Amino acid sequence: MLKPGRPRHEQVSDWLREQIEQGVFGVDARLPSENQLGERFGVSRITVRRALQTLENEGLIYRRQGLGSFVRDHRVRQGLVRLTDFVEDMMQAGLTPASRVLFHGPEPAPPEAAAALEVEPGTTVVRLDRLRLGDGVPLAFDRTWLPVFYAQLLEGHDLTAETIYHILERDYGIPVLRGRYRIEAVNATEDLADHLDVPVGRALLRISRTSFTEGDRRIYFQQRYYRSDRVAYELELAR
Repeated sequence: MLKPGRPRHEQVSDWLREQIEQGVFGVDARLPSENQLGERFGVSRITVRRALQTLENEGLIYRRQGLGSFVRDHRVRQGLVRLTDFVEDMMQAGLTPASRVLFHGPEPAPPEAAAALEVEPGTTVVRLDRLRLGDGVPLAFDRTWLPVFYAQLLEGHDLTAETIYHILERDYGIPVLRGRYRIEAVNATEDLADHLDVPVGRALLRISRTSFTEGDRRIYFQQRYYRSDRVAYELELAR
């Protein structure tokens, strides 16, 4: 199974890393023992320990004396206590945010977007698709629909580096005052799987959000698909 020309411990750690990233070993799951890994790859326990040490140094696993090695929860944690944008979320998590614009142009409003924006289905809106990354790793795919009025205010801006929130408030005095969220689990379609580098059918978190400004005017409707192995939402409630 191992290939010549590369250190054996690197190949073992690569295989384990891939299994973790694909969800074969979930959060707090115990990895195969040192003996099991040694038998699987035909390597010594010293080689296996070097591979495990690499993953521990990367923050992917933790080890318990006498119990074995376990997958660490390395997902970005986000709260739902105030409105934030993607850049703020990533910086709070200690990650470097980046975006790639995959599509930006007009289209007839699909039914769900039309209902959220309170326009007739088929009304011309502007759709913006972006892949969102943290430290260079794909974390989310955004599909955003904006009324033409707000979309034209974004023209000439670098939407790979700036957020809609920031542009509208800084340049036009249009604050995003509140948002309506719906969170649900969906399975990755072929397109989403390709963008997010996950298998087709992988569970994703879909955040559907309508954002409002003064006068209860709707700025945009967005569906963000998060990798569930990379992002988790947390709520703390008081009674």
